[in-house]
Amino acid sequence: MSATRGLTLDAGALIAFERGEQRIRLILRRASARDRSITVPATAVAEAWRGGRRRWLADLLALAVVEPLTDELARRAGELLSRTGTSNAVDATVAVSAAQRGDIIVTSDAGDMQLFADDLPTVRVLGL
Repeated sequence: MSATRGLTLDAGALIAFERGEQRIRLILRRASARDRSITVPATAVAEAWRGGRRRWLADLLALAVVEPLTDELARRAGELLSRTGTSNAVDATVAVSAAQRGDIIVTSDAGDMQLFADDLPTVRVLGL
C-alpha cells in the first residue's frame, strides 16, 4: 500500500467489521498505525445498517469520514455504471468516492469491485 493512500470501505467491509472478522480489523489497525484516512460513503452505510444494535459499526463510523451522496458523486457513479455495463449503484458510488482520493477500496466482493477499478486508474482493490 502506498503511504499516501487512504481506505474507502464498502458495505461488505462494514458488515465484516460488525461480525468481528479479524482480517478487516487487522487492515484497520494497520491503517490507523500509518495514519491513513478511512472514508465510508453514506450509500455503503445504508446498505450495511440493517437494523438492530450496531455498536461496533457505530464506533467505526465515528472514527471514519462518512461521505454524503452529492449530486456530483451520484452522476459520476451513474456514468461509471454506463461505462461498465453494470447496475450496482452502491458499489459504483463507493468506487467513484475512492477514485477522487486515490484510495484503496476494502471490500468483501473484490471481483465485482475490480470491474469498476479497471475503469478508474486511481483506484486499487483490497479483498477481504
